Amino acid sequence: MNPLLGRLHAYPFERLRALTRDVHPNPAYRPISLGIGEPRHPAPALVEQALCGSLAGLSSYPATAGEPALREAMAAWVARRYGVALNPGTQVLPVNGSREALFALAQTVIDASKPGATVVCPNPFYQIYEGAALLAGAETAFANSDPARNFACDWRLIDEATWARTQLLYTCSPGNPTGAVMPLSEWKELFELSDRHGFVIASDECYSEIYFRDEPPLGALAAAKALGREDFRNLVVLTSLSKRSNVPGMRSGFVAGDAAILKAFLLYRTYHGSAMSKVVQAASIAAWNDEVHVEANRAQYRAKFAQVTPLLTDVLDVKLPDAGFYLWAGVPRHAHGGDDIAFSLGLLAQYNVSVLPGSLLAREAHGHNPGAGRIRMALVAEAHECVEAAQRIVAYTRSL
Repeated sequence: MNPLLGRLHAYPFERLRALTRDVHPNPAYRPISLGIGEPRHPAPALVEQALCGSLAGLSSYPATAGEPALREAMAAWVARRYGVALNPGTQVLPVNGSREALFALAQTVIDASKPGATVVCPNPFYQIYEGAALLAGAETAFANSDPARNFACDWRLIDEATWARTQLLYTCSPGNPTGAVMPLSEWKELFELSDRHGFVIASDECYSEIYFRDEPPLGALAAAKALGREDFRNLVVLTSLSKRSNVPGMRSGFVAGDAAILKAFLLYRTYHGSAMSKVVQAASIAAWNDEVHVEANRAQYRAKFAQVTPLLTDVLDVKLPDAGFYLWAGVPRHAHGGDDIAFSLGLLAQYNVSVLPGSLLAREAHGHNPGAGRIRMALVAEAHECVEAAQRIVAYTRSL
């Protein structure tokens, strides 16, 4: 077996299942899950119709690079959304969801023959970043989020010696689980570090279309353009339709940016067998070309957060995030001493509400685990369920 598999950590939900194995939820309450970040709004009718209308595509192998019409639709969306012009033939590549692409990109970029090859990740983070780094033969380094700075990552925690060994940096904006959006000043800092040390930046932007401010979140491509970096050197952006269009089962997204990196990535993917089905491609074109369903989806999330957040602010350290569909809440000291795992297990046992302990989403780094004492709540269920879950959380917290 590949010895690198032994370096992987258990996935957060596997760890949570182990922790809750002996917990018996109160049967007086029906179960409500705020734990898994899986979109649960209905898929758009136009996507379903496009899927059903293109079943003939099942009769032929798809090209790894995708159909020109799909890449053009993706590039057109980037132009509308960010005001950035991309070459559909060289700067855009379809992928089977951002998750597999985030993993595969590291296998393309990392040169493990160089001593100390390192991947830098935000902390807390989407666990695929770490797994991708470890299975590529690299080490990991973490930049902790800072609650005093709206949960922005403190990149200053990474010393110069580590930056010098860094080959890949993962960013996530809007962030999972914090909901923080990176401003232009932060992008400028990272681009300068990339220029100095030569590492690739992989910007995970799968939550970009669920936001609560009047202005949509800044993306890496728009930041690069604003800073005069329109060749997008050493920059790859990854996004998907899962959250934007409520189609997580389609596994459809794209990567965009540095043409040289995408050329190498396409070569890797040709051998890896990661071509997107022509049926999914047709449905993806329909989704990327339409914004009406995206606006309706965003309105549903805004309505839910407007109802739930004020309820929870009375008992938890929580506020409306910049974007995304998570609430990243601090557990009060009177509740199990602020222990996020104990709070989550008690909430499940007494009120049958599942949340994800924040410490499971982070690693001990720079002297502490930045997820400790916090919980992640995914407001993906219907509004009435989310409100009921919030009311139970309030009752549970007050009972302590």
